[in-house]
Amino acid sequence: MKKVYVAMSADLIHPGHLNIIKQASKYGEVYVGILTDHAIASYKRLPYLNYEQRAEIVRALKGVHTVIPQETLDYRPNLLKLRPDYVVHGDDWREGVQRQTRQQVIQCLKEWGGELIEIPYTKGISSTQLNHALRELGTTPDIRRAALRRLLNARDLVRICEAHNGLSGLIVEHTKVETETGTKEFDGMWASSLTDSTSRGKPDIEAVDISSRLVGINDLLEVTTKPIIFDGDTGGRCEHFIYTVRTLERLGVSAVIIEDKIGLKRNSLFGVEANQKQDDIEHFCAKIEAGKKAQITDDFMIIARIESLILKAGQDDAIQRAKAYIASGCDGIMIHSKEQTPDEILDFCARYQKLEHKVPLVAVPTTYDAIYESELAEAGVNIVIYANQLLRSAYPAMVNTAKCILKHGRALEADADLMSVTEIINLIPKV
Repeated sequence: MKKVYVAMSADLIHPGHLNIIKQASKYGEVYVGILTDHAIASYKRLPYLNYEQRAEIVRALKGVHTVIPQETLDYRPNLLKLRPDYVVHGDDWREGVQRQTRQQVIQCLKEWGGELIEIPYTKGISSTQLNHALRELGTTPDIRRAALRRLLNARDLVRICEAHNGLSGLIVEHTKVETETGTKEFDGMWASSLTDSTSRGKPDIEAVDISSRLVGINDLLEVTTKPIIFDGDTGGRCEHFIYTVRTLERLGVSAVIIEDKIGLKRNSLFGVEANQKQDDIEHFCAKIEAGKKAQITDDFMIIARIESLILKAGQDDAIQRAKAYIASGCDGIMIHSKEQTPDEILDFCARYQKLEHKVPLVAVPTTYDAIYESELAEAGVNIVIYANQLLRSAYPAMVNTAKCILKHGRALEADADLMSVTEIINLIPKV
């Protein structure tokens, strides 16, 4: 029997997939390369089903001989292993992101006289359309909670953006740009203590209690599907942190980040000027351990935020704390800095990578915002959080509009910078 290779993401099987496999089986034994989560996440959103689930479904389909993982968008590694007589694919990849991949397949097959067979695209249905319909229906707490760990396994860098209400959550959920390497979008949202407080007109000193902040979390949960990381400030007392963990986990939040400070909480960007005090290592470790014991699922993450660089305690102290917090069971380390350059962050990253035991590393480039995501990823950062940019951009825009109305005594002059009334009333989809 001749070998036929078919590659697909197979997130949601539809008649188009079945037709491809049916046509491929006419030419020989069908080997289906299922794109791994990592391969799919390199050019678009994480698939609804994980690799194991998708592979199990495809194995059960009539006409499939063997299922193997395809680790990259590039077909060539699998083609060179199998040396198939045919590659079968829909004819929809002649344009767009996959056009270059198609050409690589053709060149590779020439090495042993293989042939590319293209099947007419099944019109009217696609995985993208089905995924969009599913997102319109929403998600469940279990699926959302597990999404962050899946992303960390699938992506070199997870991109998170601040969302302080339902509207900003929709922006994080739906905003995307097309690039040469595929679609870029945010992977999840950051429920920031700073922006939650500021949007309520209050200082960032834990003046807004957890119960009040959960109102905002529920607003996000109702209109979005992407994972949420909750800014837990100091976490409060150990006895209180236990209930915070249980509540967030039950709602479907993916992670909480707590900082190793005690006393009246002041925003870290004040640095030593605000008379902030770092917690004892032993006490903060006990808080981490209490939180880990309280959680029910393996999906929920507790991330420890180290303030050593903020409070000028130095790199040695930061690394010592990272080791201790990891030993206490934390699922991630966030290293923070208020410097205008990323030098001390990169220094920490270099030392952190040498540790025997590591967990995902989080960076928040608020003040050192000239650094590129690719540079952070190369340094070993796994999650980048854009922690307050949406609110900071909204405020000056609203102030300028208010001044314009006052100046002119009418609203006409402000129209050029505003959404139309029609757009705003149709912005939120009707149920």
